[in-house]
Amino acid sequence: MKRWSLRAATVASAALFLLSACGGSGGGGGGLLLPPSAGTPPATTPPAAATAPKYKLAITATEDVAGTFGSVGAYEKITGTFTGEVDPKDARNAIIQDLQLAPLNANGKVEYTSDFVLFKPKDMSKASGVLRYDAPNRGNIVNLDPYFASRGYVFLTAAWQGDVPAAAGKLTLKVPVAKNADGSIITGTYRAELLPTAATNDSLPLPGGPFNAAMQAYPTASLDNTKPGYVLTRRINEGDARQLIPASDWKFAKCSAATPFPGTPDETNVCLKDKWDPAYLYELVYVAKDPKVMGLGLAALRDMISFFHRDASDSSGTANPVAAAIKNTIASGVSQCGNFMKTFVHLGFNEDRAGQKVFDGVFAQIAARQTNINMRFSIPGGGGGVRADHTAFGQAGTRGLSKDYVDDVAQRRGGILSRCEASGTCPKLFIGFSGTEFYVLQGSPLLTDAWGTTDLVQPANARVYYYASTHHLLGLASLPGPSAGALYATNGNAGVIPVVRALYQNLEDWVVKGTTPPDSQVPKIADATLVRPQQVKFPAIPGVSYTGLVNNYSLLDWGPGYRPQDESGIATQVPPAYLGRDYAILVPQVDTDGNDLAGIRSLDVAVPLGTNTGWNYTGVPGRIDQAGLFGSYFPFAKTAALRGADPRPSLQERYTDQAGYVAAVTAAANDLVAKRFMLRVDADAAIANAVANPVLP
Repeated sequence: MKRWSLRAATVASAALFLLSACGGSGGGGGGLLLPPSAGTPPATTPPAAATAPKYKLAITATEDVAGTFGSVGAYEKITGTFTGEVDPKDARNAIIQDLQLAPLNANGKVEYTSDFVLFKPKDMSKASGVLRYDAPNRGNIVNLDPYFASRGYVFLTAAWQGDVPAAAGKLTLKVPVAKNADGSIITGTYRAELLPTAATNDSLPLPGGPFNAAMQAYPTASLDNTKPGYVLTRRINEGDARQLIPASDWKFAKCSAATPFPGTPDETNVCLKDKWDPAYLYELVYVAKDPKVMGLGLAALRDMISFFHRDASDSSGTANPVAAAIKNTIASGVSQCGNFMKTFVHLGFNEDRAGQKVFDGVFAQIAARQTNINMRFSIPGGGGGVRADHTAFGQAGTRGLSKDYVDDVAQRRGGILSRCEASGTCPKLFIGFSGTEFYVLQGSPLLTDAWGTTDLVQPANARVYYYASTHHLLGLASLPGPSAGALYATNGNAGVIPVVRALYQNLEDWVVKGTTPPDSQVPKIADATLVRPQQVKFPAIPGVSYTGLVNNYSLLDWGPGYRPQDESGIATQVPPAYLGRDYAILVPQVDTDGNDLAGIRSLDVAVPLGTNTGWNYTGVPGRIDQAGLFGSYFPFAKTAALRGADPRPSLQERYTDQAGYVAAVTAAANDLVAKRFMLRVDADAAIANAVANPVLP
């Protein structure tokens, strides 16, 4: 493989630089050498007050929260909507895709409306001054955290994703549809992956993918699937050759037993003449219409946080219910939402309209990548795995953090913190990883150079914490493999939850008190704790096969109008073209038990009852894939006599008896407290739990 080097490259001329800085891009390959903020004009003075965007707060319900929380006492829950305006002439909004093509209101602005839920102390004199924003994952409301409620937090959860279907218990964001300058409908190439779970003649709904029900579809521009740009294929595994399904054998329609093929014409459903076969992955490329200005979700969050933090009332005089009470702001995003928070910072939205910092601290939890929210026909609710969504949007965005990050594979420079460094608005940033982020979600490029040969030095305002031997579904109790669609029982490391809570406390202390948090805890190339998948020394556990399967990460080209480093622009090459270069994917090395060596070793790893991994394989014969976002669990034998050929010592050989096990838990819990990776209250509870639940006589 030829290795390119951006460090050795030079820009040919000032003209080339100016072309790229004005928004030109080399497509997926990134052939131009782009400055960190290419495509984003410098910030300018906000509009005059007479034409400034207006915000409207509508409170629809106020209700008491059950129980009380320490000395803070009672909380109340406020539900409502926040309607805002975005000025398309303000350079801080210029990066929002299609903002110039959105309809304007009477104030010459583009409107959005976000549902929100606010939890606050009933007695605001007991509030701590910290507002914590919890980004809702696919519209799901995030409840208050009892521990941090006892510390007086104000909690806000508000919609940022503009394609969540309205439903009870969901938070939705209303954003406009973009139109051509002459008012005509915008169309463009779109791809959907349809994943039947059973053999059926019923139609399948768009947009498809593993998170189908969490997204609204982009309708087809035409019901005539014989037109150019309409193709349906199928294959079993992502790398298999596509098998063409003739246009005569499928239609945009709704089908059922009562209405068989060709069914009733429908713009967002697909009907197949033969049964959908669950063994196959179906890929549909079609011409979609009516793209939403999805990137408004970035501006909506920026403006909402600034309002609750700084404003006394909205433009109509409705009082801010937490006015003058907020001193610091912290954002929390988990999984898709952690990716979103990284995108929020990367695209420059941690700078508000007045040039001030939006969030003082950000915790992007189990978040390996970015979220595709700012392109035409954006799909922020998608995923990405070995088999499905493998080349979906959401995978191209910059992984490195530093403003000086160099991507030698794509020939690009600049990291997630480039824009906020330039404006002086970077937050204190925590990123938390599970093992699944390495095996399924292509996480290691955050830690290494693009070729996987050198550890990256992270910026001073950032910490990366790896939760050793965990999976993406943090804290979920172990399940039998078949019930999870997995080959092996799923990961049982519930002990990671106290670690996560301690880290949130550390972030608060860093933001509020300036207390420096513990150093990053990650596997590294330098000490051989981060290795190529085939170098993992996994033990020969009877009945277990470690294959080293990972989701690879290729350099792709979606066409010249798409800026992959920003997950922004317009994709015209769909599916994308492979450019012949790949990023290195590395994974954590393990100890003789198969548990990860590096990272924060929670009690379930420091005092193990078995082996926990970040990987697990599908239980479907013939399918090459991980088991979604599940890891694996392989318990130790209780005694040496029961161990058989298992190379891992039994519980009895490790701890002798229950007293020995309790002593080991006590020592490990105290060590985690000393390192600030566990709170004393959680350590005491874990020790009491070990006493109350014997694992040995």
